[in-house]
Amino acid sequence: MATTPHPWLNPAVTVGGLAPLVLMAVQGPGGGLGPNAIEAALNSTGLIALVLLVASLACTPLRFVTGWTWPARVRRTLGLLAFTYASAHALTYVVLDQGLSVSALVEELTERPFIFVGFAALMSMVPLAVTSTNAWVRRLGFPRWQRLHRLAYVAAVLGVVHFVWRVKKDVTEPMLYGAVLALLFALRVGEAMRKRRARAASAARNPA
Repeated sequence: MATTPHPWLNPAVTVGGLAPLVLMAVQGPGGGLGPNAIEAALNSTGLIALVLLVASLACTPLRFVTGWTWPARVRRTLGLLAFTYASAHALTYVVLDQGLSVSALVEELTERPFIFVGFAALMSMVPLAVTSTNAWVRRLGFPRWQRLHRLAYVAAVLGVVHFVWRVKKDVTEPMLYGAVLALLFALRVGEAMRKRRARAASAARNPA
């Protein structure tokens, strides 16, 4: 029976990815996150969610450029970790910052656009997390599943916008993530065009 190369890869990514969240959960109650623990937790979980989401989107373009196959094996894990941190970010805001106040949440969503965009980013990640299993790939069929999971780019764009509007003044860091995202999208488009040209050339050489 064939064995999967690097069987330790996904467990290592999972453990390493969850380590900062566990550390925050341990440090927070004891004051280890500083005088404003909620803000620190919000900043950390939001940034890590964006980093992991962009990393998951980089896996396929990385294969195009390098020929490596291992990034594809951690793409799903990175995406689920991104959803985990995005959910932790939202729960920290809703529960700890807003105290589960519905009226306060409605006011924030209607009066602060970056909050609304952040929740839209999270909501766009929900169907991706739900349909991340092989069973859902079979149920939807790979072409439909693949089209659905292009929502990951929508979530990432919304995440960058949320970040830009959140920091307001110095947008250097969020714009860097935006530039990386644009590069990844350009690589995906370039690869799609290359495959289309190859199919057209093949059809021209072998007419029906």
